[in-house]
Amino acid sequence: ALAGLEKIVAQLEGGDLPLDDALKLFEEGVRLSRFCSGKLDEAERRIEILMKGAEGEWEAEPFSQEGGEADEEPGAREEP
Repeated sequence: ALAGLEKIVAQLEGGDLPLDDALKLFEEGVRLSRFCSGKLDEAERRIEILMKGAEGEWEAEPFSQEGGEADEEPGAREEP
């Protein structure tokens, strides 16, 4: 689906399509974009990051969209 969306974007950016064809491609692109977004949302809901607790036990924490990792205390991780 993502490859199809990329192909549609490239065709639309080319600007050499008749208006009707461009509109059909745009509609298909929106459909593919919504499909990909739905799959991404589904995956994000399922992701958990295992973190080792203070006692050495493993704890599951929900995946955080902001940093791409489980929520951390400010300054707990050094920036590269």
